[in-house]
Amino acid sequence: MTTAAPFATSHCPIARSLAVLGEKWTLLVVREALWGRTRFAEFRANLGIAPDVLADRLQTLVDGGILQRRAYREEGQREREEYVLTDAGRDLLPALAALGDWGIQHRPSPSRGSSAYVEITTGRPVQLAFVNESGRRLALDEVAAVPA
Repeated sequence: MTTAAPFATSHCPIARSLAVLGEKWTLLVVREALWGRTRFAEFRANLGIAPDVLADRLQTLVDGGILQRRAYREEGQREREEYVLTDAGRDLLPALAALGDWGIQHRPSPSRGSSAYVEITTGRPVQLAFVNESGRRLALDEVAAVPA
């Protein structure tokens, strides 16, 4: 990860995040993991990614604390490793949902989006939103990004 390394110690949390997540394919690997994929062959088949690139992205995500390796063995096979999301990996769900929403709005496609977000208990759709401390949902034109 040579291009992102200078970001790793930045004071900016976005730059530090990009040190782990900023390479091509990385967020798509996370998306697949959020969908329940854990095995190298599953990631490779669903993404169509070269094996060397996938191995590098998985290592980056393990090093960054997004995925962890876990050993498994299917009957009659040798032991292998699968990749499971950590809490930090699961916490990327809103970020991927926001990127997906942006893509639907600003990079439209004739096909449906790749992900839908629903409440687990009801299956009903949910939306991302900025909410103020009293719980009121804010429109984007009511929110500003300011230096911390």
